[in-house]
Parts: sequence; structure tokens; C-alpha cells
Amino acid sequence: MLDPTLIITSASLIGLIVIAASLLRAWQGWLDLKRQELDRACARGAGEDGSGIGTARIELADLKERIRKLEAIASGVEL
Repeated sequence: MLDPTLIITSASLIGLIVIAASLLRAWQGWLDLKRQELDRACARGAGEDGSGIGTARIELADLKERIRKLEAIASGVEL
């Protein structure tokens, strides 16, 4: 006959496997959802000229500021 400890251990192991599988499936679903949101956001950003140009201008201004600081450091000027 089967030992009760063996039955409890095997039932716990099976339960753990079921929980791990369901959590893995939920994680994959969440990743798919986030991937779809990113794709939608990229498609929307490419279609709208206003937000894409505004972001590019901000990044360009940031790069210009960094270059100005690096040139000041190279010439020995304190900011």
C-alpha cells in the first residue's frame, strides 16, 4: 500500500507544477500584451508628425547641450 507521506508529496509536486505552468502562461500573455502596446505606440508615433518631431527636437537639444559641455571641458572652461 502507498505511504501517506508519498501521496502528500506527489500531490504537492503536481500542484506546484500546475501553478508554475499557469504562472508561466500568464507571464507569456502579459509579455504579448506589452509587445502589442509597444507596436501600437510605435505605429501611432510614426503616423503622427507632431509628437515624433517634438520628441526629436527635445533629443536634439539635449545632444547639443551635451556637446557644448564637452567642448567647454575640452577647452578647459569651467561651467
